[in-house]
Amino acid sequence: MSELPEKQAKRLHALIQEAETNLAAAKELLISIIGDDGNVITPKSGTNEEVSGKVVEGIFDGQKMAGPDGKEYPVPANYASKSKLVEGDILKLTIADDGSFIYKQIGPIERIQIIGTLVQHDGAYYVEANGREYRILLASVTYFRINVGDQVTIIIPADSPEATWAAVEAAL
Repeated sequence: MSELPEKQAKRLHALIQEAETNLAAAKELLISIIGDDGNVITPKSGTNEEVSGKVVEGIFDGQKMAGPDGKEYPVPANYASKSKLVEGDILKLTIADDGSFIYKQIGPIERIQIIGTLVQHDGAYYVEANGREYRILLASVTYFRINVGDQVTIIIPADSPEATWAAVEAAL
């Protein structure tokens, strides 16, 4: 019996996984550009100049910022990933006069680091650690170039180990 069908099946499986990953990345990018409400978001990070506009402070939930007005504000996944934002961090959002969104972390919560293994199911990525799964952003998977089965160090809130989300610190 030939190994060809087995190789083809493995290749097809890999292509489907890659397509799912690309689709998830495209959805995440779209949300980071237009937001959940359809408004265009133009994040500006790294600027030191003071910007005038509406200021909203809120709590990062792993994916979005929850404002005191009950509204949710989409946080660009690449910013959350590179800044290693953790569930519970306090953010300041300035909605500039030109409509751009500028996020700044103003109240990082206490963190701990743990080691786990990257897994994927239901179209999302998780890290299995300490007997549970923590969801991580697709932007972290692509930024750190990690693959399912890889060992990673994640950051979780020190006072809330039952958190849903984690930030990736490093690939091992």
